[in-house]
Amino acid sequence: MSNVSIIIQREFNERVRKKSFIITTILMPVLMIVLMIAPALIMEYSRGEQKTIAVIDDSGLVAPQLQSNEELRFEPTDLTTEEARRSLTDRFGVLYIGSDILENPSDVKLYANASSSLSIESNITGQIEDILEAEKLKAYHIDNLQQILDEVKTTVTLQTFRNDKSQEAESQAQSSTVATAAGYILGFVLYMFLLIYGSMVMQSVIEEKNNRVLEVVVSSVRPFDLMLGKILGVALVAVVQVLIWGVLIFAVGAIVLPQLMPAEMMAGVQAMQQGMPDAAAMGDMDPEMLQAVAAVTDTGYILKIFVCLLLFVFGGYLLYSAMFAAVGSAVDNVQDASQLQMPVTLPIILALLMMLAVIKDPNSSLAFWFSIIPFTSPVVMMARIPYDIPLWEIVLSLVILYASFVAMVWFAGKIYRVGIFMYGKKPTFKELLKWVRYKY
Repeated sequence: MSNVSIIIQREFNERVRKKSFIITTILMPVLMIVLMIAPALIMEYSRGEQKTIAVIDDSGLVAPQLQSNEELRFEPTDLTTEEARRSLTDRFGVLYIGSDILENPSDVKLYANASSSLSIESNITGQIEDILEAEKLKAYHIDNLQQILDEVKTTVTLQTFRNDKSQEAESQAQSSTVATAAGYILGFVLYMFLLIYGSMVMQSVIEEKNNRVLEVVVSSVRPFDLMLGKILGVALVAVVQVLIWGVLIFAVGAIVLPQLMPAEMMAGVQAMQQGMPDAAAMGDMDPEMLQAVAAVTDTGYILKIFVCLLLFVFGGYLLYSAMFAAVGSAVDNVQDASQLQMPVTLPIILALLMMLAVIKDPNSSLAFWFSIIPFTSPVVMMARIPYDIPLWEIVLSLVILYASFVAMVWFAGKIYRVGIFMYGKKPTFKELLKWVRYKY
């Protein structure tokens, strides 16, 4: 064990003292935030110039009511369709609306002079649908129809309480929106950790094997101890990184955020955390926003999430790094590792895909079994935990995960102790199985 501890210290110090560790620790939360807001920013700034569309309306109902916006400008014309298509080539296109548009809503044609897009077509059809619906309602001869529609328009705010957790009237409401966002982020974090840190172990083994360092090291350390020390050393790096993020988020949620939020919002947040059913109705504040802030500022909730994150990051990494170490020991370069690496990375990719499906129904049989199977459980279970699933499912998943790591270390160790001395040949899967059956 003294040899293993020395290897752990060496692997840990080598990575933690690098500038790249500090940079990634700081930039990773920023990168996650950017990935969350990037789609909205891209949609906002990817809009092109305003496009002019000539409108030929044989019905006389639609054209006067079309509203120009930042994307489209509607320009009525008295030209015929053929004349407009020939002469108005400087416009984006020509929109034709048939005379019987009320009876035949499909009598709408767009003659575009350039490639159209889903956004443009949705803009046009959406406006025409609203206009036609309003015209049809006028046939009922209801006075002040628009005023009536505005007055009866109602937004329902649903507060969800876990009756299986507490049947008291004043229990804290649960937010599916917050749980979905947290589950997606946590599952994606696990996915990145497993790939990045697992590949780090594989590349380290390949580099040391090419430099013939392993031949010197194994003269005083057993190959199994060397592999175990390397795995645990890099695992501690991942744990330290998660701890740093946990402390930062805890500090922001418990100290910084309450100081930055308006007093009336924090009063609503505190009322919601105390389980007041009418907290969401306080003022004009968005209940979803209140629930999101309540979750971020709830130290108990944050602590639970990060304890589970640490356990699944550590267990998932141990499982996959053993397989990555075995792959690294069996080849001489990263290019040769791609073929052997595929069976290792496929379950991680499958876990990410299943996470997206599981978020829709975190209590389904599909969600349960994929959060128990050790190869997918780290990602899928972390996506389910924000939904406040039963504790026994989390414990069962962790027990199977860590038990699978022990079995995988034995399996990978058999390959590792043979592979580190093999050069110049890329083994097949059949040969790897032979290595596992060798007796020492």
